[in-house]
Amino acid sequence: MSNSNVEMSELLQLCVDEEASDLHIRVNAPPMLRIHGSLVPLDSPVLDRDDTERLMKSIASPVSQQGLREVGGADFGFSFGDQARFRVSVFRERGNVGIVLRQIPKKLLTLKQIGLPEQVNELLFRPRGLVLVTGPTGSGKTTTLASMLNVVNEQRDSHIITIEDPIEYFHPHKKSVVTQREIGADVPTFAEAIRRALRQDPDVILVGEMRDLETMQAAITAAETGHLVFATLHTTGAATTVDRIVDAFPTDQQDQVRTQLSVGLVAVISQLLLVRADKPGRVAAFEIMISTPSIRSRIRDNKTFQIASDIQTGAKFGMISLDTHLLNLYQAGHIHYEDLITKSQDPDSIVAKLKEQAGGRH
Repeated sequence: MSNSNVEMSELLQLCVDEEASDLHIRVNAPPMLRIHGSLVPLDSPVLDRDDTERLMKSIASPVSQQGLREVGGADFGFSFGDQARFRVSVFRERGNVGIVLRQIPKKLLTLKQIGLPEQVNELLFRPRGLVLVTGPTGSGKTTTLASMLNVVNEQRDSHIITIEDPIEYFHPHKKSVVTQREIGADVPTFAEAIRRALRQDPDVILVGEMRDLETMQAAITAAETGHLVFATLHTTGAATTVDRIVDAFPTDQQDQVRTQLSVGLVAVISQLLLVRADKPGRVAAFEIMISTPSIRSRIRDNKTFQIASDIQTGAKFGMISLDTHLLNLYQAGHIHYEDLITKSQDPDSIVAKLKEQAGGRH
């Protein structure tokens, strides 16, 4: 018999009040909140099988419950009144039900609040091309993209089509018309949704994730045919991102893809989320590559390893390397030394730079 009578609505309310990014629900543990990157157990009874099952049924639709039964898991999004939206993953673990809920902030940040340079704003007014936002899971890619789309929505009269799995941020029609399609509910696959989108008179297309070759191909083609396409990839750094896309294609198609990317790729924004050193919360570190004639030729000629030096000298175009941004954040007191070193791509040169600066001070 269950000893806990905790209700999902109470947990969600707590999540909102504490500004937690995630809520974890497992058997043999109390519910836990992730607050500013740390997992904090709630001061409440340990949950048993009946509890997690009951909590799951209070939010999962019959379709999601069927997915849990048949394939061991389901992902979906839902609204908690008008306070927040949550992205949910329900799954089986050791025969029990587990749930992770990610809170999707209601208020979209401006690009300035996110910490992106002014020049990124200009990308949102391009008539065509591919803009990639990359980084590990939980690095804030979805939030950055939603904020970019919001700028387009408020300032351009365009048709925006988003293709997501699941839909996270709701975008009301502002100056633009927004069509949001969910994989599984509205359309079977990303690639299929992009192909269909091209017949729906879009100006801007958001592809939630470029997971497979077919989706990459469709996204690149859409960018070539006069649409501004935003997409995400789980890569870190501009050069790695380009290589990852090219490597996904069969060898005999790689030269052609390089040529397509050299023309179509407008920018790669890589991001990480780090725990702040100066106050509670998290701060994003970015690497920004904006396509220049020099970068285009490096991509075309398969010399992506040289992109890093272009980024370092491209500040006037709005470019910044991850290491430079990390160093700036550290010197402004926003991040810890440990994160500066472990997250940088070339820690040795960062240590050398810090020593050099210290030496210059004496």
